[in-house]
Amino acid sequence: MAFDPASDYPLGTRRPDLVTTPAGTPLSEVTLEALRAGRLSADDLRATPETLRRQAEVAAAAGRTQLAENLRRAAELAGVPAETILELYTALRPHRSSENELERWAARLEGEHAAPLTAAFVREAATAYGARLLLAP
Repeated sequence: MAFDPASDYPLGTRRPDLVTTPAGTPLSEVTLEALRAGRLSADDLRATPETLRRQAEVAAAAGRTQLAENLRRAAELAGVPAETILELYTALRPHRSSENELERWAARLEGEHAAPLTAAFVREAATAYGARLLLAP
């Protein structure tokens, strides 16, 4: 059965067959009992890029374009190590990075992590920070 973003929300209730862990465990097997028994790890509780992209489709179908864009970027970043995400978050704080440093982050996101939407977001932030004098010297 094809995914219909207009009628398959919430995915966990209406289309649990489309929701899995990063390791491929079906949603029906993600239980507290499985976690206690050691059949699941903390990584199994993360959303997959596929699930995030489907949620983006749901948001877009509902006219929530900004949420859809955020979910598409989240899908790009789902496989990026947490340490890298924290470094990027820190780099995006006002007065923390220069325009060149943010451009290097954008290039890294595109090259190392195949995250062009997030790279564009970082470039947009660099432009906005420049206009508001929030870039580091």
